[in-house]
Amino acid sequence: MNATPNQRILLAEDDDAMRVYLERALVNAGYAVDAVDRGTEALPLLKETGYDLLLSDIVMPEMDGIELAQRCNEISPDTKVMFITGFAAVTLKASREQPNAKVLSKPFHLRDLVLEVERVLDDRISAQFQ
Repeated sequence: MNATPNQRILLAEDDDAMRVYLERALVNAGYAVDAVDRGTEALPLLKETGYDLLLSDIVMPEMDGIELAQRCNEISPDTKVMFITGFAAVTLKASREQPNAKVLSKPFHLRDLVLEVERVLDDRISAQFQ
């Protein structure tokens, strides 16, 4: 299954090369993507735009992905959250603090990222029709 039209993803990733790489893969899969390099830059977008998914690195300057997800839950409770990280220890913390969020550990193949995003968004769509 591919992205349904108008599915919007907010990508927060502080590594420039990784952000461009992930954004390109998601756009190629059919998603509308806004990409930022820090959580503090993502907050105003969450307030202004309705996103289906917040895809966030966990370790970022100024505001980590877990705090960003907590703020997202307050600002936009219908937005799903998915984390990406290269640190096993923060994966455990993310799972405790955001139990409903999917955590994808780096390195991963872009195909795996797109499949996990589809799965998270499919869960959201099927939950709306139950």
